[in-house]
Amino acid sequence: MKTIAVKDLMVPIEEYATVSQEATLYDAVVALEKAQERLDRDQYHYLHRAVLVYDAQNRIAGKVSQLDALRALEPKYRDMGEPGSLSKAGFSTSFLRSMLQQYSLWDKPLSDICKKATQVKVKEFMHTPAEGEYVREEATLEEAIHFLLVGRHQSLLVTQGEDIVGVLRLTDVFKDIFQRVKACAI
Repeated sequence: MKTIAVKDLMVPIEEYATVSQEATLYDAVVALEKAQERLDRDQYHYLHRAVLVYDAQNRIAGKVSQLDALRALEPKYRDMGEPGSLSKAGFSTSFLRSMLQQYSLWDKPLSDICKKATQVKVKEFMHTPAEGEYVREEATLEEAIHFLLVGRHQSLLVTQGEDIVGVLRLTDVFKDIFQRVKACAI
């Protein structure tokens, strides 16, 4: 069987939504919508779920996921560290629910969403990828799957030397693997 390289499954960076660190959440939402409208649905079966963020030197410095965008609408989550780790740590649903009151989360209604979205800058809530969130474009699919699994990532940034050239999405990897499983002779 032919070895699959990351570059065979990645989405080129040109196909992705991008905004500067100085953009607002509103700008990121609009950029994502435009990128999804341009997306070749014959080639890419799944819509993008993140926006890439570039810095003053036009280099990718981070990304904004769906969870990052929702978290940006309630700034008190920033004071809590990484709230996603709480449910993984085994805290009960009642404890997690009690945090809503204890930290006064979402005490301002979502009707203020337009004001919030136009005031919060992407640099305030974007995710800055760690070392394990990058994969070389010539890496094998097996290596990429390893990074996706051990890091529990939805995507990896694909590099060519020092430059980011694409995004490897978990959905595309799963689709490829799923098709291979279906092709197995029973």
